[in-house]
Amino acid sequence: MPMIPRRRKRPALRWARWLLLALGVALLGYVGFSFVDAQIYQAYEDWQLEKAIKVHAAKNPHSAATPSSAVTESSHDENARAMVALGDALGRLEISRIGVAAIIVEGITGRILRRAVGHIPGTALPGQPGNVAIAGHRDTFFRALSNIRQDDEVTLTTRDGSYRYRVDSMKVVPAEDTEVLNDSGESVLTLVTCYPFYFVGPAPKRFVVRAHQI
Repeated sequence: MPMIPRRRKRPALRWARWLLLALGVALLGYVGFSFVDAQIYQAYEDWQLEKAIKVHAAKNPHSAATPSSAVTESSHDENARAMVALGDALGRLEISRIGVAAIIVEGITGRILRRAVGHIPGTALPGQPGNVAIAGHRDTFFRALSNIRQDDEVTLTTRDGSYRYRVDSMKVVPAEDTEVLNDSGESVLTLVTCYPFYFVGPAPKRFVVRAHQI
């Protein structure tokens, strides 16, 4: 009985398999690098924040440790905004009940939101009266916002002190809706992330959490 010759694999198919394998390894490597980079950045900035808090407390021993309702003149607010540059670490956001803890950085560029949560430029800074707006990715730092509830407590910690907020409401809005960033004259906190939380690809809506300062 004659032997049946083995069919040789097509070179193009073999190269396509190697290309897909290399692409998969590269994607896994990028995801791993992004995760490690974010963790290192968070740890370093958290250490820097704690060090700045101790220095500030040493220089201002009689200042209030937790100014829960700071009232600042508008001219001072504008000066403070002018001194903040894109990429500056501003403090730390914590929601203990759902396990959220992340460094807040000025700006919402892709690199910033990969490493931290971003303060939306043009809104009030942490500690200032007005609408403090913070954005974060739904698949990293703000993933747990899917479990947030009314009356949950949110803490913003800066080198000048801690500011506490209580959650009033959660709502879903279109991606182009920017009214949630408007300043109503009240001291409030607005957290924004993409929605739905487990949507594949660019999400079409935004999940918005609103809290008042206490």
